[in-house]
Amino acid sequence: MRRRRRPYRGPSPSVDAPRPVLLAAVLQFACAVRRLAVVRRLALIGSLTTAKAVPKDADLLVTIDHDAELEALARAGRRLKGAAQKINLGADIFLADESGAYLGRICRYKVCHPRAACQALNCGLRDRLNDDLDVLTLSPDLIAAPPLELWPKVVRRCAPPEDVETLLLAGLDSPADLP
Repeated sequence: MRRRRRPYRGPSPSVDAPRPVLLAAVLQFACAVRRLAVVRRLALIGSLTTAKAVPKDADLLVTIDHDAELEALARAGRRLKGAAQKINLGADIFLADESGAYLGRICRYKVCHPRAACQALNCGLRDRLNDDLDVLTLSPDLIAAPPLELWPKVVRRCAPPEDVETLLLAGLDSPADLP
């Protein structure tokens, strides 16, 4: 007997208003990673930069030194993913180097070593890097000019939704209020 798959109906968060929860988690992530010496730029991309009422995840683009040690960034990424998973949503941390080359994503596993479920092309070759370039890549244009840069300075290439302005960008602008 074959099971019929249910059609994908989009994200189904466990809270009525998922955007404030995701934006609070992004703010915590931003505050944590901008202190890391390897991080050169942090940008928000994806559905949180739009007025989409129910985004499926928080997408961030982090520009790093090409040969950066990724442990601290991965730890912050796991906290962001955990906050999103608490409301039945997700988060992705995409990595690019200073030349604009897409490197992959932060590995979702706490202990990085070759495993069957890993989609990385070179699992374990570089600690904490999921280089699943055959699954997903970001365009050079998106890497060069993401919709909303959060750090080292805020750069708006789109008109951010009001909640992004008030819950995220205002928090980044007022250091006294940072977590």
